[in-house]
Amino acid sequence: MSKSGSRASWRGQLSPVGIAIGCIGCVIITASSVYTALKMGALPWPTIFTSIVALFLLRAFGRRSLNEANVTQIVMSAGSMVAGGLAFTIPGIWMLGLADEVSWVEMLVVALSGTLLGLVCTAAIRRRFVDESDLEYPIGTAAAETLMATKTGGVTGKRLFGSMGLAGLWCVARDALGWMPTLVAQLPIPGVSFAIYNSPQMLSVGFLVGGFAVAFWFLGALVGNFGIITGGSAAGLWDVATAQGIVSSLGMGLMMGSGVGVVLKDILPHAARVLRGRRAAGEKDEGTGASAASSWSRLERGTLALMVAAAALLVCIGLGLGPVVAVVVVLLAFVTTIMSAQSVGETGIDPMEIFGLIVLLAVAAFSSASQVQLFYVAGVVAVACGLAGDVMSDFKTGAIIGTSPRAMWVGQAIGALLGTVVAVAVLVTLFSAYGPGAFGSGQMFVSAQASVVATMVSGIPSVPGFVIGLLGGIALYWAGLPAMMFGLGVYLPFYMSLTAALGAGVRWVYERICAARGVEDSEEKGVVVASGVLGGESIVGVVIALSSVIAGLAG
Repeated sequence: MSKSGSRASWRGQLSPVGIAIGCIGCVIITASSVYTALKMGALPWPTIFTSIVALFLLRAFGRRSLNEANVTQIVMSAGSMVAGGLAFTIPGIWMLGLADEVSWVEMLVVALSGTLLGLVCTAAIRRRFVDESDLEYPIGTAAAETLMATKTGGVTGKRLFGSMGLAGLWCVARDALGWMPTLVAQLPIPGVSFAIYNSPQMLSVGFLVGGFAVAFWFLGALVGNFGIITGGSAAGLWDVATAQGIVSSLGMGLMMGSGVGVVLKDILPHAARVLRGRRAAGEKDEGTGASAASSWSRLERGTLALMVAAAALLVCIGLGLGPVVAVVVVLLAFVTTIMSAQSVGETGIDPMEIFGLIVLLAVAAFSSASQVQLFYVAGVVAVACGLAGDVMSDFKTGAIIGTSPRAMWVGQAIGALLGTVVAVAVLVTLFSAYGPGAFGSGQMFVSAQASVVATMVSGIPSVPGFVIGLLGGIALYWAGLPAMMFGLGVYLPFYMSLTAALGAGVRWVYERICAARGVEDSEEKGVVVASGVLGGESIVGVVIALSSVIAGLAG
């Protein structure tokens, strides 16, 4: 971290104004990310959104440095992946009826442990996976291009905040005032939740993901709902309830198989090449961890060591998992964060909950950890991997525009630590407002990934379906197809997949209209508006939940 290679002092890039803006933004983005992850079963990267907001707000203070804007957006976005790691694991405890066995203190320990490990791991692997690798990091590259291309801050800001306001008003009319239904165009198809989700946010998810990935997402929904549930039941192969168990198991297997595919196709061959290269170089390759560590100051090495020790103690004592499990979690966190960096670098996708499941299963194989403690293990690793994916993408952005790695890492630490508190507070707020019954498939918060973790802990409805999905996910990923998206379509309620497909359709129409009219920067404009819609509904959703909690306490 010592050698910045930046165009300006790292202290100038990490300015007090930028930190203040970043912290305020971090609270908002983290809160909305918890809501989005639970509601949508997915968490779109907020980096482009925060890049635009940071640049726009800094210009209001007369500051126009792209590097300062990059560090500010890093502070803003860091907590979102902490939120994702928690939202993708912890609600599974409530789904199993074990809410009385977890407290907000333990949730905070999970978030803090994962955050510390994620920060340490990325400091250790940055040089190898950013400076010396050819990984593209599509999200980080897109953020850099956004910062360099966004020269018209006023116009862009109006689009962004205008779309946020409209989406927020829509959410208020639907959820607070009850003027609109949540689902429209419903059809009574046994076992299939056929409808259009009245959610600008879900349309925006489809718009932002778009194209081939959403096509596979919707194909998975068709296979699961109309192929297995409707078709299989009509053919007399099984009843509707059995079919639903098969579909959920198949979807979980596909998502987990996608994560395994990343390991088999990308991580292990890459690790083998690195080892062969080190042997050939006689252990003198500058890309090794040793050479990276040698460039750190004594204070930096000591700080990282203390962070690892603190994380291990939190897992050992704070979560009651014991010293052996704590050591295993710490060691495997390093392995899985490398997997996360590789996955994000190549695809822009970070299956953080899958990495958490891998470590969960490893711990379950040799320890007597309780079900709740296994969720804690998955949560720690998911937070670490989520943060690692975010940090490495941000490092890639910085490498392109010349931001100091030290300033970026410090910004990540500030945002991530603040995000741990905010994410836990929002989770507790949503639980208090809506109760444990609001989490799970077909409920207000679908919590798809947490449901997968809960099923792995408590038992799979259809083992054959899961095995077929696991093998199919590996095969699809190996073939270069979006296995994760296909599995998400199989698993999620049909109305969510249909609405996302409609959002992708809107993008297709929009792009063709813009092309016919010769509109410049149409893609950038569309992304800005869709990002604003995504953030607007999420923020208002959290505010409504918080209002419900306050009203309940006052009553």
